[in-house]
Amino acid sequence: MTSSGAPLRHVAMVTVHTSPLERPGTGDAGGLNVYVVETATRLARRGVEVDIFTRATTSSQGDTVTLEPGVRVHHVVAGPLEGLGKDDLPGQLCAFAADMSHHVARRAEGHFDLIHAHYWLSGQVGWLASDRFDVPLVHTMHTMAKVKNLALAADDDPEPRGREIGEEQVVAAADALVANTPEEARQLVELYGADPDSVHVVAPGVALETFRPGPQDEARRELGLDPDADVLLFVGRIQPLKAPDVLVRAAGEMVRRDPGRRSRLVVAVLGGLSGSGISRPEALTRVVAEEGLDDVVQFGPAVSREDLARWFRAADVVAVPSHNESFGLVAIEALASGTPVVAARVGGLPVAVGDAGVLVDGHDPATWATVLTQVLDRLRDPDERAAWSRRAASHAEQFSWEHTVDGLLDVYTSAVAARRGGLASRRSVRRATA
Repeated sequence: MTSSGAPLRHVAMVTVHTSPLERPGTGDAGGLNVYVVETATRLARRGVEVDIFTRATTSSQGDTVTLEPGVRVHHVVAGPLEGLGKDDLPGQLCAFAADMSHHVARRAEGHFDLIHAHYWLSGQVGWLASDRFDVPLVHTMHTMAKVKNLALAADDDPEPRGREIGEEQVVAAADALVANTPEEARQLVELYGADPDSVHVVAPGVALETFRPGPQDEARRELGLDPDADVLLFVGRIQPLKAPDVLVRAAGEMVRRDPGRRSRLVVAVLGGLSGSGISRPEALTRVVAEEGLDDVVQFGPAVSREDLARWFRAADVVAVPSHNESFGLVAIEALASGTPVVAARVGGLPVAVGDAGVLVDGHDPATWATVLTQVLDRLRDPDERAAWSRRAASHAEQFSWEHTVDGLLDVYTSAVAARRGGLASRRSVRRATA
């Protein structure tokens, strides 16, 4: 129930640039996709139906796909189905908003209680739909241009001023803003001028039923990994923002310091090219060659959630060297699997990692090599390994997706009540002046 007494029944989610049906780690699909799928399905199980609107990118998708009972994915026509990158989409937002509005208008008046937009492109569309249908707009940024530009990797491209302006507009238009961490809430207020009262901190979660501790030897046997190897794992899209090169160069330094380590070291990199990494497809393989690690580094594609959990259990350490993360779903998923995490002290990673992993200041490969070596050495003690695994899993249990949905429902009901209250006030004024 909303605080105004009316039940919350239908939510429209907007994710313009990436579909929840895409596998995370490919193209532009990442943590946002996981967030949308996990929250939408859990909302539906609680009786709140969710319609997700995303851009059609192939004719084989079908107009509407049922993700699970109560969750429908609508493919909105906005521009050509193929050949458009994320940077081309601002020019298609009007087309997306028009086609989405046709979908919404076919429903009974007042069908949707609110719109929850994900990423700034979706926020622009959600803003228009919110005004047209007089429902609240809830917005989650996921990443912010101003934050990214402040922490830009040396070889990355800055986000354009047009995106910053678009984000500012969405922040001003939204009835409520959902931040992943207190740090992100602070950035919304200080960098974007958000009204502090409109910002709500709701941490993302982890699918504890999928990501859970298990026997490392069994996972390695299933993946064909040496049971005695030192396995360092990177999971994510291959782009400068995620900094897989830092891990590779750190591994090179580890081998130079201790040549005997080469025979047992495995650096596994799972994910596909994305963002500015697409324009430099050979960049990471060149780093591998420069470090002389062709026999150490192995690349793999993005995998299913079940296989990803297996990789986490197989790894000794999961490295998250990103230049920025609004939260860090890879980190919390690895911890839930009982695997230690070494992560950069940036963005939301200190919250995601807590005291269950190690945070590294900066991105100097020599520093990362030292920290990774120290962690691997500690893990040689079976008691230390077992204690670390228990601490990691215990920390992750605080971040279930059910907790996330609890927080979102609180935000939703407050936003709906405030919008309905404002509408009632406007009607009262009109009657008084008639």
